[in-house]
Amino acid sequence: MSPLIVITGPTASGKTRRAVDLARRIDGEIISADSRQVYRGMDIGTGKDIEEYCEVPVHLIDICPAGYKYNLFEFLRDFESSRDGIESRGKRTILCGGTGLYVESVLKGLRLPQVPENPDLRRELQDKSLEQLTRILKSMKSLHNVTDVDTVKRAIRAIEIQTYYLEHPDAARQAEPHPLTDAIVIGVEIDRESRRRRITERLHSRLSQGMIAEVQALLDSGVPADDLIYYGLEYKFLTLYLTGSLTYDEMVSGLEIAIHQFAKRQMTWFRGMEHRGFPIHWLPYDLPADEFTDRVMALL
Repeated sequence: MSPLIVITGPTASGKTRRAVDLARRIDGEIISADSRQVYRGMDIGTGKDIEEYCEVPVHLIDICPAGYKYNLFEFLRDFESSRDGIESRGKRTILCGGTGLYVESVLKGLRLPQVPENPDLRRELQDKSLEQLTRILKSMKSLHNVTDVDTVKRAIRAIEIQTYYLEHPDAARQAEPHPLTDAIVIGVEIDRESRRRRITERLHSRLSQGMIAEVQALLDSGVPADDLIYYGLEYKFLTLYLTGSLTYDEMVSGLEIAIHQFAKRQMTWFRGMEHRGFPIHWLPYDLPADEFTDRVMALL
């Protein structure tokens, strides 16, 4: 396979446009590394911006119904399938997105085995608190991925997986990372003030484009409010507003703060990736398109 090209960066940095420009330059196709853009009907809130792709093929967008809980195992499986298809067509693969866990897991070369449910273990754990479950999981592995313990359900699943690995050493060896040695990771760098400005402008633009109506339509279609809240950010705050838990002003101000905090967490993850041995070549977000692609081509 040709070397994998990754374009990542915080929210509102303009990653998609950069990936599209590069795909046109190198005859490539894009695989999305966004954990929420997989869901159908969640368009404005996730910033799919489908029109930006134009003629460039994009994969792993709109592949699941809203309300589904897509996970890392499924992403890695679908990424490999998509990349195989792209390479078989003689095209170059560009992985683009800001979900750090997805990006880093691909770069690590993770191949997660499918772990079946353990009903007896689940019954044993079901009455434990999130704090208790976190302690159990920490006793089983180093807890680098905090999303494993952001809910009771996720923590139980993580313990279930680690228990399976202990009982099936061959599966555990299969799950060991085999880092990609030829990937090129491009980070779209944006200064804090510009990022904050773009986040604020984008939020108000999306509200005017019908983001509230989008969430209402999801609720009306039968997607449970708790499932939308689970997705966080726009879907959490707009659901709380539509169900009467927040006023409009509380929703807007709370959501804006949450997106700023999310962008900060993304940057913390990317800096952590660099410390963990995955170099990122940072390029300014406001470079002219030709200069941006020229500099990427020089790295290739």
